[in-house]
Amino acid sequence: DGVLATSSHLARLDGYDTAIRVLVRRDWSTYKQSKVALITGGGSGHEPAHGGYVGQGGLTAAVCGDVFASPSTEAVCAAIRHCAGPKGALLIVKNYTGDRLNFGLAAERCKGEGYRVEMIVVGEDA
Repeated sequence: DGVLATSSHLARLDGYDTAIRVLVRRDWSTYKQSKVALITGGGSGHEPAHGGYVGQGGLTAAVCGDVFASPSTEAVCAAIRHCAGPKGALLIVKNYTGDRLNFGLAAERCKGEGYRVEMIVVGEDA
């Protein structure tokens, strides 16, 4: 909520129960038809990561889980469904078991619904 309150370029994805917390670019509808959506996320407690990277020249959306817990598959699906246009979505997933599992399941579910989704796993610690 703090990142949202201090960032006029962000919006919360509405229409879902409170367990689904997705921060999105407020201006994304302008670009949705011509750009690939970049989506990441993870457990809360690391702010301003992940929401701090949402905006022009950065991410399209950040999916927030509970403190030190991955976001649910349904929350990731909500982000994909909202953000993915004809060019699709790229999920940028940290190499954490829960994130890999939930983002991977969401990618497969949304692919089955006809969305173009790819996933890349990155390491966050050197």
